[in-house]
Amino acid sequence: MTAVPVGITVNGEDHEFAEAPTVRQVLEQLNLPCQGVAVAVDGALFPKSRWDELVGRGWELEVLTAVQGG
Repeated sequence: MTAVPVGITVNGEDHEFAEAPTVRQVLEQLNLPCQGVAVAVDGALFPKSRWDELVGRGWELEVLTAVQGG
């Protein structure tokens, strides 16, 4: 069986993966930090305890970092 590419959006940019990655793999492959960040999927916080779950086709991920200031 041939793997079907999985398209997802990360921080507003479209990306395609040969097969469904986990959230953690997305961060690693896109050289995004895994520490000190929060991930939202389709606008809802996605807990770090679930980062080893496979990403679904069409998901929209936002990788958020804390910013100091005010």
